[in-house]
Amino acid sequence: METNFFKSILALQIAGDWTINIAKETADRLIVSVLFYNNCIGDDARKKVPPILLKGTPQELDDGFFQAIELPIKETAQLFANMEQFLKQKEQAKITSKMEKDNTSKADRDKSDKQKQYEQAMKKVDELEADGKYREAWIKVPQAELYPEHAETIRNRRMALSKQFAPDLFNEPKIQEPC
Repeated sequence: METNFFKSILALQIAGDWTINIAKETADRLIVSVLFYNNCIGDDARKKVPPILLKGTPQELDDGFFQAIELPIKETAQLFANMEQFLKQKEQAKITSKMEKDNTSKADRDKSDKQKQYEQAMKKVDELEADGKYREAWIKVPQAELYPEHAETIRNRRMALSKQFAPDLFNEPKIQEPC
């Protein structure tokens, strides 16, 4: 028994995935559900495409299966291609729009200003540390919450400065005098 089923599928030359279900309707009739889909499409509308339902005897389905599904499958594939093209063009339009450019530019300026503030604060900390003013330097270290990208550096800097503080007489370990 030779069939050309898979050769016929390949001959359609359509990119996508297939789910084919076959159920028995009556003793001599079948129901065939053919769902063609493409998970590479970013639009959720692709999930709303219904399957093609075919009913008939095994002979009727053998004789007319590919003629019945060819046009709907090609139309569905074209729909998917249009969806993907639309999404790409929409994204491109968004990127090139003046408003988007302005928003990106403003965000870059804000980030740059914030980076300058961080660098100025750390420069002041360096100066105070060089002068031996460790407590003042510790106070001037910026808060890690304001600069999450530098949080680890800020914590390490605070720890290093804390170690430089003059010892506190009340927190020193007590020296036991000999009795």
